[in-house]
Amino acid sequence: MSGNGLGYSEQGGEAAPELAQEVAPTTTPSAPAAFGLFSSDTKKNEDLKQMLESSKDSAKLDAMKRIVGMIAKGKNASELFPAVVKNVASKNIEIKKLVYVYLMRYAEEQQDLALLSISTFQRALKDPNQLIRASALRVLSSIRVPIIVPIMMLAIKEASSDLSPYVRKNAAHAIQKLYSLDPEQKEMLIEVIEKLLKDRSTLVAGSVVMAFEEVCPDRIDLIHKNYRKLCNLLVDVEEWGQVVIIHMLTRYARTQFVSPWKDDDVVEEYSENNFYESDEEQKEKDRKVKNTYTMDPDHRLLLRNTKPLLQSRNAAVVMAVAQLYWHLAPKSEAGIVSKSLVRLLRSSREVQYIVLQNIATMSIQRKGMFEPYLKSFYVRSTDPTMIKTLKLEILTNLANEANISTLLREFQTYVKSQDKQFAAATIQAIGRCATNITEVTDTCLNGLVCLLSNRDEIVVAESVVVIKKLLQTQPAHHGEIIKHMAKLLDNITVPVARASILWLIGEYCERVPRIAPDVLRKTAKSFTNEDDLVKLQILNLGAKLYLTNSKQTKLLTQYVLNLGKYDQSYDIRDRTRFIRQLIVPNEKSGALSKYAKKIFLAQKPAPLLESPFKDRDHFQLGTLSHTLNSRATGYLELSDWPEVAPDPSVRNVDVAESAKEWTGILGKTKKEKPTEKFYSESEEEEDESASTSASGSDSGSESEKVDEEEGSSDGSSGSSSSSEESSDSESDSKETTAKKTSRAAAESDSEDIKKKAKGISKKRSTSSSSDTASTSSEESSSDSKSESDSKSDSESGKPRSATSSKKEEKTVQDRRAPNKQDVFLLDLDDFCPVTTPVAVPTAAVLSPSLTADLEGLSLSSSLVIDVTTQVSVPTKTHELLHRMSGKGLAAHYHFSRQPGIFGDRMVSVQVTVTNTTDQKIENIHIGEKKLPPGMRMHEFNPIECLEPAGSVTVSMGIDFCDSTQTASFQLCTRDDHFNVNIQPPVGELLLPVTMSEKDFKKEQGMLTGMNETSATIAVAPQNSTRLVIIERVVKAANLGVVPSGQDNIHRFAAKTVHSGSLMLVTVELKESSTAQLIINTEKTVIGSVLLRELKPVLSQG
Repeated sequence: MSGNGLGYSEQGGEAAPELAQEVAPTTTPSAPAAFGLFSSDTKKNEDLKQMLESSKDSAKLDAMKRIVGMIAKGKNASELFPAVVKNVASKNIEIKKLVYVYLMRYAEEQQDLALLSISTFQRALKDPNQLIRASALRVLSSIRVPIIVPIMMLAIKEASSDLSPYVRKNAAHAIQKLYSLDPEQKEMLIEVIEKLLKDRSTLVAGSVVMAFEEVCPDRIDLIHKNYRKLCNLLVDVEEWGQVVIIHMLTRYARTQFVSPWKDDDVVEEYSENNFYESDEEQKEKDRKVKNTYTMDPDHRLLLRNTKPLLQSRNAAVVMAVAQLYWHLAPKSEAGIVSKSLVRLLRSSREVQYIVLQNIATMSIQRKGMFEPYLKSFYVRSTDPTMIKTLKLEILTNLANEANISTLLREFQTYVKSQDKQFAAATIQAIGRCATNITEVTDTCLNGLVCLLSNRDEIVVAESVVVIKKLLQTQPAHHGEIIKHMAKLLDNITVPVARASILWLIGEYCERVPRIAPDVLRKTAKSFTNEDDLVKLQILNLGAKLYLTNSKQTKLLTQYVLNLGKYDQSYDIRDRTRFIRQLIVPNEKSGALSKYAKKIFLAQKPAPLLESPFKDRDHFQLGTLSHTLNSRATGYLELSDWPEVAPDPSVRNVDVAESAKEWTGILGKTKKEKPTEKFYSESEEEEDESASTSASGSDSGSESEKVDEEEGSSDGSSGSSSSSEESSDSESDSKETTAKKTSRAAAESDSEDIKKKAKGISKKRSTSSSSDTASTSSEESSSDSKSESDSKSDSESGKPRSATSSKKEEKTVQDRRAPNKQDVFLLDLDDFCPVTTPVAVPTAAVLSPSLTADLEGLSLSSSLVIDVTTQVSVPTKTHELLHRMSGKGLAAHYHFSRQPGIFGDRMVSVQVTVTNTTDQKIENIHIGEKKLPPGMRMHEFNPIECLEPAGSVTVSMGIDFCDSTQTASFQLCTRDDHFNVNIQPPVGELLLPVTMSEKDFKKEQGMLTGMNETSATIAVAPQNSTRLVIIERVVKAANLGVVPSGQDNIHRFAAKTVHSGSLMLVTVELKESSTAQLIINTEKTVIGSVLLRELKPVLSQG
């Protein structure tokens, strides 16, 4: 549900109509496309590539429309990525919007090429068009590479203060993507969520609550001040947002309010009045009832504001409100949801299935809610089996003395259904009705006995099983039925039914003393042909008859036991041995044989026929966990009601403080508004008439003030225009303030970004720089918030005068002017100090505009990029010390691929030491080292103490001198020392480097002849895609991916850790599922070993 909602909301707002208009022409293909069956896709794509490289915008626009059309039809357009990405810096806004639509789809797959355009995306974040800003943020958050996390963080912070609510909405969506990429950013993201929660735009509310649920669902304190605002905005939020907010508020309410259900119990307790009771005593009781429970006004506000949503056209919203009322409302009020849920039964079968499951759970506890709608649950012939079964379940739950006769007539019809699974379920339902309502037990039993003569085996079998359960409740009265069932044994072939009859005859063999031995005789004849289930019951029957009627059945039972002794089934043989030892006394028999009769003929408790939905109510209704009846990933449990309600004042919004704060920033004074209703027309009129007084306010403080006033208002309806639009006079009056603020904000932003960059370069080694950065960002955001929030919804407001729009345009330009000190992804001076320059890709690969963009960036990096660019870090661990050899101390190691931790020439190795004993192990350290000449080792710091079952991971560095020789050393404890060794795979002796295709070919040209090794390998078709090849190669060896202009050639580059010698790997796909693997390097030994290791990696299926 939420997945669909997210897609809907991301394309919502003002983007949808424009995109729809642009994509529409794709339905009229060109004439040659009629013969597309005979033309190859490559020709089509070549045609599109030429159009994208055209100098005419019209051709580019047409090509982009066709490409977006291809994506909409589900066709793969990923090979056009290089051609499309060139146009990302296009001046034409229509082309740019479609390019961003394309990039959002493929940025995650083509991360390397998307990274080249990162600077363009960052500039687009300051574009005057809100759609471009939002799209740029969405593309940026789709490039899932850890190195751009700081860039994304800055972009989200800026977007959260944007004037456009659509951009702020996308910032909320980006929060979830960033959190999934790097959970360590949680604290900074919570700050952004806290800020966005104060936003009063209905467009933002749903998205930010979704981000809250994903990132920090336990931070209930963030909701306190925004609770009333969210309740009041709920009616105007889009449907997806309504579902998310309702579920969140349900959890919130269960932690903040006391249970309203106690009230119902107390009222029932005092409802009966004694005959001889004085008036005073009655009054005292009335007073007790009145004083027991008073609903919190905020609790009532939530129930009142969600009630209108029961009329929503969206089934998910109705279901969300229904579960809210079920979990939060007094039992007397919960009934109002039943009519809305019954209305949903007219929807599609998928919706019916979910709604009926929830009704089935509700109807067990509160039958009265759905009794008036009994006929709505009658089964239709067109219903699928799953719907029929659920309706039957609900009808059975709703059965009582008043309606049972009607239901049994209905059930008689269902038994005749052609759907045998449903007919069997109906018989079970009749059995449940018989046990629940004693008045109709005999009627149901007689009806089921009549079904035993049915032609359908399944119906008969199910009837037998249900009759067996019913007879257990009162066996004394039903000897005739047992006799009747014994006669049917010859005709019934279904194993479960035969086993049930045999169990009944055995259990009550003393009531049918003549029939039971004869049944054993008949079944002994067919023993070898019976099902295992029936054989077990024949053995049980024989044992019971041997104990009660040994004269007639002794020989027969021994015969059956001999048959069972040599049966093929292990269970039958085992049961036979057990029974023989128990019932036939001999010398070896134990003390148990004396109690054989008590064991076999003990009184068995009657089975309880219950609904399968009985225990589902511990899951929140309407959730996936409730549907599956098992806890799903991400499920958030509803807490129990608190005994005493927490302090309700935490939801009060302090207007005075917020007014002073903003007055101090803007140097303006603000008038106190009189108490008024939320969404009232007077608020809109006052805004228009008193624009000067309102100029210093921001949407956050206004919304907080209105929220506090809402405590006394009903908030049931009202004009939503005042919350969505800003008035003309208000926006005009804020222009001068905005101009001043924009300059201050720009300065503080640039300082903020500088500090962030320094923090990244230190790899978070100290917390001081990040603290200053966050403080700085808070100051800058507080300055810029006055302009951003006050105009938050001006995009959809009324048209302004000419002078007003000119001034505002100038202000926007001032604010959007790109700052030279902004950090771009490829400004890697701060990330990694380097020496050799990298050549910029030529115009043959990239468009002139993009080349200019890239040249503008400071590309002063060497061939090595920080190891965080490495896509794959191998998770394979190697055993260093087995727990048996280490006397309970176990050790494993793996290569973390982190360069330069212990020195430029050392390979980083992470060792995990585990104590498997029940005693402490002290002073774990490295002892004597036996290293080959030239090899060096950086030891890990000694581990003072390792607790029982404890585990510690430490890092060490080893300079292997570009060889796969073993590093041997001693791993010591206080009492022992153990000889261990580490041998590196050749792929871990490398560091990834990045270079352009031109540089790669140049270096490859200098490493030919003796420096080149190659092999031809067979590649399975499923392994020949770019992603699979890159994944497998990078997993096997620490190589960097080099951009390639050809689809069939994949290039990788690295340098050896010790000597820095280049290692160039090329995988060239040939026809007939073969590929040529070429390795160019000065280190020919390493090259040949690497070739040997990569061959099986690429060729395996």
